[in-house]
Amino acid sequence: MQKHSQKEHLYKLLVIGDLGVGKTSIIKRYVHQNFSPHYRATIGVDFALKVLNWDAETVVRLQLWDIAGQERFGNMTRVYYREAMGAFIVFDVTRPATFEAVTKWKEDLDSKLVLPNGKPVPAVLLANKCDQGIDVLMNNGIKMDQFCKENGFVGWFETSAKENININEASRCLVKHIIASESDPVQSVEPDIIKPHLNSSKIVSCSACFKS
Repeated sequence: MQKHSQKEHLYKLLVIGDLGVGKTSIIKRYVHQNFSPHYRATIGVDFALKVLNWDAETVVRLQLWDIAGQERFGNMTRVYYREAMGAFIVFDVTRPATFEAVTKWKEDLDSKLVLPNGKPVPAVLLANKCDQGIDVLMNNGIKMDQFCKENGFVGWFETSAKENININEASRCLVKHIIASESDPVQSVEPDIIKPHLNSSKIVSCSACFKS
């Protein structure tokens, strides 16, 4: 019996944000299922591949580009961003300055990259290192929702590469928006509301994937 042919998609995803926010750790956890606290700072750009069996008919291949924090807003980012279909912008919840830089990263991305239909590429905000228990920025989910809508993010997630929290969920949110934007530029995506993750008796607050 002949195997049903699957549709394949290849998407380039950017992982950007300030130096030391955990971009490489997130990619290593997502692609290789491991974590080390001792990664060297990425120089320039690195990338990794992840294959998702999206559904019975669809295979999604993700090329994740890990762009060094020290490259921020430089001329080279235009080259690195080329042909990307989505982005994660990462900050470290323990370092408020990295959150303040998020809007600059988003503006840089939007100024250099648009989809073929002229819209901004879907971007998901990752509030990383949530396992460290410093909750200053994250204690108001409504405020985070508002921030993301005002700045054009399709969703946000508290993540931890160390504890493997919400990384797969964040990726599914982003890929879902990319597929929707490809198949129908005006189609909206139903929001994903991620239930709290219970870890070591600590509740990680809800995160959201918004409608397009």
